[in-house]
Amino acid sequence: MPNSRLRWLRTLLGIALAAAVLAGCGAAPDGGAGGAQEGERRPKVLATFTVIADMARQVGGDRVQVDSITRPGAEIHDYEPVPDDLVRGEDADLVLDNGLGLERWFERFVDRTGAQTATLSDGVAPMPIATGEYRDKPNPHAWMSPVAGVRYVENIRDALTRLDPAGRDVYAANAARYSGEIRQVGDTLRKELGALPPAQRTLVSCEGAFSYLARDTGMREAYLWPVNSEAEGTPQQIASVIGTVRKDKVPAVFCESTVNDSAQRQVANETGARFSGPLYVDSLSAADGPVPSYLELLRHDAKTISDGLTGKRS
Repeated sequence: MPNSRLRWLRTLLGIALAAAVLAGCGAAPDGGAGGAQEGERRPKVLATFTVIADMARQVGGDRVQVDSITRPGAEIHDYEPVPDDLVRGEDADLVLDNGLGLERWFERFVDRTGAQTATLSDGVAPMPIATGEYRDKPNPHAWMSPVAGVRYVENIRDALTRLDPAGRDVYAANAARYSGEIRQVGDTLRKELGALPPAQRTLVSCEGAFSYLARDTGMREAYLWPVNSEAEGTPQQIASVIGTVRKDKVPAVFCESTVNDSAQRQVANETGARFSGPLYVDSLSAADGPVPSYLELLRHDAKTISDGLTGKRS
């Protein structure tokens, strides 16, 4: 009897262990259905800067591993790749870039990889830079418009699907959800600005990084300099913006987080406009900062612009 009972207990334990193993094999990992199974190599996606890296994570979910070449807070226009960047890029399966001339250093980098590539601004109608040494070249900051941001998401979805066809449904569902959240930011901003007199719907920034946002939300744009350069905030640039702010009675002026804001503060002091900001453009913040994701960047900037131009207090 004791031996029979021992055999029965061992059999019962074996059945329970087998059931647990089978249940574990059939379950989706944390992060929802469609993620990579434990031990399975996920495709490696390398983005040129933090904003599009975050967008890729939102669309790719747990099926892909995403990294950014540049780090939070980095200046991306004239970034110089370091040896560690090249090493990380060698085993990438897909490299995502913005295009429109933003990453002037990118061609030297991508030549070292055998990865597939996708340019996320493809399909966005480019806007020309109006002044300066880059006059008539495309303004690269298309992601700052929620309208164009949705196009970026669609391009990420398509690139990931080509890379990993088995994840098609996951990428499509993630892209649809994410695009809806992005569109909502633009819809809210247009509604809040709609009550302002047209002249006061002028977005005055340091760099001309908001052309696409201004076009797609019904704002006019003015700025101190068209593209980040050594000649930022010259007397001529400052005088021109002061004239615009005074003529149109623009209630607030703004500056980006990655540049010196002293010239724009001078504009505010001489015109009586509020100095509002900062606005975030080229880089996300660290995880514990104000804009740790692309969606939070859009929301932060939209609220800052709306509050500044409508006179609200944050």
